[in-house]
Amino acid sequence: MAESQSHAQKNAALTIAVLSSFLTPFMISSVNVALPAIGEALGADAVMLSWVATSYLLAAAAALVPLGKISDIHGRKKIFILGIGLFTVAAMLSAGAGSVWSLIVYRVFQGVGSAMIFATSIAIVTSVFAPRERGWALGITVTAVYTGLSCGPLFGGILTDWLSWRSLFLFPLPLGVGVILLAVFRLPGEWTDAAGERFDWIGAAVYVAAVLMLLLGASRLPDAAGFGLMGGGAAALAGFVLWENRVRQPVFEVHLFSGNRVFAFSSLAALLHYSATFAVTFLLSLYLQYILGMEAKIAGVILVAQPVMMALFSPLAGRLSDRFEPRIIASIGMAMTAVGLLLLADIGKDTSTGFVVTVLLFHGIGFAFFSSPNMNAIMGSVEKRYYGIASGVVGTMRLLGQTFSMGIATMIFSLLIGRVQITPAVHAEFIQSVNVAFLVFALLCVAGIFLSLARGRLH
Repeated sequence: MAESQSHAQKNAALTIAVLSSFLTPFMISSVNVALPAIGEALGADAVMLSWVATSYLLAAAAALVPLGKISDIHGRKKIFILGIGLFTVAAMLSAGAGSVWSLIVYRVFQGVGSAMIFATSIAIVTSVFAPRERGWALGITVTAVYTGLSCGPLFGGILTDWLSWRSLFLFPLPLGVGVILLAVFRLPGEWTDAAGERFDWIGAAVYVAAVLMLLLGASRLPDAAGFGLMGGGAAALAGFVLWENRVRQPVFEVHLFSGNRVFAFSSLAALLHYSATFAVTFLLSLYLQYILGMEAKIAGVILVAQPVMMALFSPLAGRLSDRFEPRIIASIGMAMTAVGLLLLADIGKDTSTGFVVTVLLFHGIGFAFFSSPNMNAIMGSVEKRYYGIASGVVGTMRLLGQTFSMGIATMIFSLLIGRVQITPAVHAEFIQSVNVAFLVFALLCVAGIFLSLARGRLH
């Protein structure tokens, strides 16, 4: 298709991407709030409840890259429509789940649907918008992601309290149907830049196994089983790379990492950034409630400061990356994030709420200035036939980073506090753990700055 698309097609593509990018993170964050209610209704223990959330993330992370390749071969719009359909049907089935086991199965399907959505929506936006305006469009899409993450806990809590946890899974139905109709009737054309290629099923299977072992291992650190799973995942990933270098039409073009410096360094920078930032909300939520004695709803209001800044500044950051080198804008954002984390590494029982809010606002701006330009760099560094794969890599780096971030925080807690409840008797050790975690995250961001600067020029 021509690089310059019609105004109507651009509007349709961006609207579809915005709605779907809001929906999937909204479901993640809203369901987390409803887990206690789900446990009470279905008689699930804490371990089973954790799988209600984890099964979705595992399925999405493992499926992103293979589904990105499938969309490049068979059509991005087609896979997107199938994905939003699967996501919506799985949500409807989840609303009627009679047991926690059935709910977990439906959440796996919903995670696969989410992977189909994310692997294609970003690729469609990249296909439709010319390079000079792509950063702005991707910034709007990133804003929708952060808006969904911000609204999820608030509206999820309201829906759960006023109606029931089942209403959370009914919420996507009208939105999902509307997006499908919009894609079918308002988004003409199709994008199959890798049409005719064969799909590498062996490579896909090895990749899925590697990602599942890495994520499961990270979630079980510092147990020996966690290190064992991560070792197995690393070995499977090495085998995947060897296989992909041999097969004629691989599920993932390894040369994108070995021969494309902008793509490789931008992807690794994203992995480090998400590894350094995802657990911030988790740690501060505990800190605000246990150390500063706030109610959960007050802590939630304070924590919204960060994603609000992300949503407000992501379009601006994306627009700037259209005019200037994305590596410069993204590196500034990474540096701001590192400074924010260093400031949080010194919080204690006497830290003021105003200080925390100020740092969160600053941190959110830094996150926005990194994320949109970095995504613009990733998508702008590959040929059109790799857009689906590149979108899958963006999502995979995000999910891997989020899991590693929580794994780092959990490991530090296990080493410094142990497996005990957080009571006043261990508040000193808890504060120490939070300080150490933020310091480790800041160091990850500092390493990310060098990766970001070293990626090379895009424009």
